[in-house]
Amino acid sequence: MQMQQVHYFLALCEELNFTRAGRRCGVSQPTLTNAIIALEQELGGALFDRKPTIALTRLGRVVRPYLDEIARNADHAREVARSLTPRPDGYRSTRQAADNSERPSN
Repeated sequence: MQMQQVHYFLALCEELNFTRAGRRCGVSQPTLTNAIIALEQELGGALFDRKPTIALTRLGRVVRPYLDEIARNADHAREVARSLTPRPDGYRSTRQAADNSERPSN
């Protein structure tokens, strides 16, 4: 499972339209469709009913909270990593500056 697939799945859950979800994710509709198909194959079943309108299947409804949590945790990990990693231009985050200012000088 790839993070990209998770983000595409969540966008499609909200948009319920492959073209709009693709646009939202900055990819073409066929790219999004192929990623969803690959995710469905990995998870062992359809995540969406496609006709007459797009709707989550039972499997889609069951896995959605887990995939949403994965996305939130990945975003949180990215934020924490950014707050702890100095940028190449020497800029420090506000948190890094505060952490360094709290250290006693010797």
